[in-house]
Amino acid sequence: MIDRTAAALKEWAIVCKALAEGRQTLLIRKGGIEEIKDGFQVAHREFWLFPTYVHQSPADVLPAVHPDFAAVQAAQPSSGILRIQLLAAVADAVKVTDLDRLRALEGCHILTWDCIASRFRYRNRPGVHVLTLRVYRRPEPVELPVALWYDGCVSWVELDRSIETAGCIPVLSAEDFAARAEEVRSRLRAPASAG
Repeated sequence: MIDRTAAALKEWAIVCKALAEGRQTLLIRKGGIEEIKDGFQVAHREFWLFPTYVHQSPADVLPAVHPDFAAVQAAQPSSGILRIQLLAAVADAVKVTDLDRLRALEGCHILTWDCIASRFRYRNRPGVHVLTLRVYRRPEPVELPVALWYDGCVSWVELDRSIETAGCIPVLSAEDFAARAEEVRSRLRAPASAG
């Protein structure tokens, strides 16, 4: 693990919560509006998760997650404050261009099928990236002032300062994470179901 980084990936706060609790170890990414020309790229292999509250909706997550969604919204930091606590390391990054193959990931994430299909088809450019992440939690969050350059529909931002990674604890044990990562690999390799 690197000593410090300012790289951050914007992700819905509800998904960050699922990652923090070990309920999910993957992200299904399309990229922001400003990245559509070149598409989403894995610009960093280790980065902070930047929780966002814009665009996330209860309709896009499984019904079982709705109580958590309300709690996440209620815990949103005050305007002008960014709370960073999760560090992620990319174990695998796979571009998926067959929508049906994503059905194999059911149970590995909290998103609804409609949300996944919408991301896949966004702007008539079929495909998404599936990132398998090893997630680490800082003992205490770091609060930063929100900088102007954090705005916009982009996936990656450079924080206004680097944050030390020392003291971060893995959310899952090495054994549990290895098993989850292999499960994702296996599901993505399996033949897509017919019909």
